[in-house]
Amino acid sequence: MQALKILTGVMGVLIVVGVVVLGVVVSGRMAAPKGGGPVVLDEPEGSRIVQVSAAGDRVVALLQGGGPDRMVVLDARSGTVVARMGLAH
Repeated sequence: MQALKILTGVMGVLIVVGVVVLGVVVSGRMAAPKGGGPVVLDEPEGSRIVQVSAAGDRVVALLQGGGPDRMVVLDARSGTVVARMGLAH
């Protein structure tokens, strides 16, 4: 009976520790999303951002100058370029 009481106490402590660790991990991930730094586009000199639109988890930037007009699609979380669209002349 003594061993059962000790085992129950140890398991209770493990449950509490597990819940605390889970709470810390979840709150840490919510507070510090990935890709928090500045996004730098590799575009030709003279390019400028004319318009920016959000579409779900994507950000679309309309660029002019430095060549033909074009759109760059970015992943909103990581800031990486997903696609580039432009018209051929």
